[in-house]
Amino acid sequence: MSTQTFDVVGMTCGHCASAVTEELSALDGVSTVSVDLVAGGTSAVTVDASRELTTAEVAAALDEAGDYSLAP
Repeated sequence: MSTQTFDVVGMTCGHCASAVTEELSALDGVSTVSVDLVAGGTSAVTVDASRELTTAEVAAALDEAGDYSLAP
């Protein structure tokens, strides 16, 4: 089991958090996703999965969810 936390920018509301959760949950091996929403700031997104997720696949899922991205 792998737990990773990603800093995500662009989320402003609960709908944003739901969209990000849905897209990340669809990735292979992901069991849980939790979002600590900081509206308009940098939110912490914690993912539990059976494997390490790559930055590229997380970035792609965030892009699919909406106008969200990993913090620089």
